Amino acid sequence: MEQEILLTVLMPCLNEAETLATCITKAQKSIAELQISGEVLIADNGSTDGSQQIAREHGARVVDIPEKGYGSALIGGIHAAKGKYIIMGDADDSYDFLSLRPFVEKLEEGYELVMGNRFKGGIAKGAMPPLHRYLGNPVLSGIGRILYRSDIGDFHCGLRGFRKESIESLHLITTGMEFASEMVVKSTINHLRITEVPTTLSPDGRNRAPHLRSWHDGWRHLKFLLIYCPKWLFLYPGIFLTILGLIILCTLSIGPIHIHDITLDIHTMLYGAMFTILGVQIIATALFTQTYATNSGMMPAENNKSKILSKFTLEKGLVIGSIMIALGIIGSILAVRVWGTHAFGPLIPSQTMRLTIPSVTLLILGLQFIFSSFFLHILNIKHK
Repeated sequence: MEQEILLTVLMPCLNEAETLATCITKAQKSIAELQISGEVLIADNGSTDGSQQIAREHGARVVDIPEKGYGSALIGGIHAAKGKYIIMGDADDSYDFLSLRPFVEKLEEGYELVMGNRFKGGIAKGAMPPLHRYLGNPVLSGIGRILYRSDIGDFHCGLRGFRKESIESLHLITTGMEFASEMVVKSTINHLRITEVPTTLSPDGRNRAPHLRSWHDGWRHLKFLLIYCPKWLFLYPGIFLTILGLIILCTLSIGPIHIHDITLDIHTMLYGAMFTILGVQIIATALFTQTYATNSGMMPAENNKSKILSKFTLEKGLVIGSIMIALGIIGSILAVRVWGTHAFGPLIPSQTMRLTIPSVTLLILGLQFIFSSFFLHILNIKHK
């Protein structure tokens, strides 16, 4: 019987002929020193420089991945790997494939994702551009830690180890460089056991420019981090705008406010109405996003969020919306009566608009509640 393979060292490859042999040799030496069964797997993404032949000549297994992209190559490589554990790393000789023991030891302890941390292990001079070292990686990793309450200090380290079964269960889908963020984010929100080990970064051994495009790929990472966190993208901004708008509306509905030589009056009320309406709409979008993401399997269901969403039924939304519309209609009728006392002629805007603006706001919010409740109900319809 074929011996079970414990470790697969996976390298995505696109025209890495200059450094591929060195990386394979180092990985094989590390596997031998660990005295475990292992393989080196090259996920080739369409190399035209003979990288495939070089890999086979040095004892590595090659799997061809036709769909372009860093993430595509790694997803294909993960599915093709034979090892129980996988350690992935770039084939540009920047990562230390001779020091895989800490990753394997943590995986043997039961961790499902073991991230390398280049900032703790050491970054050699010229190994990382200043833009990435002092802005890109720290900022994006910091955002990731805040949004997802993660302890990972280096979200984008390319050298990481994981259990194949655990990562495949996440159904990773991104095809580009943002794959690095997707793995950490989905591992975190699915409560996988994650840890870090120090690792080093050296200047890559290629004479050509790297595939990474700083601003383009940085934006893709940031966009992914935001999309998978509807609380920070929608809910919190929506709550802030709603509260701000209501404070402005309620305060100015009593009368104008004078701050030194500045007077806040009905014109400011209009902006308060805008903030309130926009805030409620953004909160509704947060509910839509959370419901869709949970029902489609993109994100795991969280008990506290599920309870909140389950309490907000279509019927309750219709009642709340109807009450708002009724109040808006009452306010509008009062405004017409005030107009009637002036023989339906010219009015003083600073007086009548103080009643009209809240009334119109309530009418809009009531309609929003009704239609949003219907849409949320549609999202919750179960399909076989």
